[in-house]
Amino acid sequence: QVQLVESGGGLVQAGESLRLSCTASRRILSGNFVRWYRQSPGKAHDLVASITSGGTTNYAADVKGRFTISRDNAKNTVYLQMNRLQPEDTAIYYCNVIVTVNVEGATVEHWGQGTQVTVSS
Repeated sequence: QVQLVESGGGLVQAGESLRLSCTASRRILSGNFVRWYRQSPGKAHDLVASITSGGTTNYAADVKGRFTISRDNAKNTVYLQMNRLQPEDTAIYYCNVIVTVNVEGATVEHWGQGTQVTVSS
């Protein structure tokens, strides 16, 4: 059973920064597609950022230029650096990993429990 654990959330003021971390109980973060999602009350999960096994990154339009996703393979950790935070960034942030499990390309998706980010104005 793979476990993903997010950390680094908290309460900050608008304009401040946070760095979220996602660690896994097995070494699955380095060679797989990793995404950060967020969910605000009453809303669906929104994709925030992603990083491929090769290191290609993508961002949602409203966080581009403020957020940076990165990976430290030695620490089996994926980060989400969030700068210039705004109240609309308030949400629970989740780490998501899609793991290819066989040569036919079957995949398994793993989610963490989430970490709360609250940005006050």
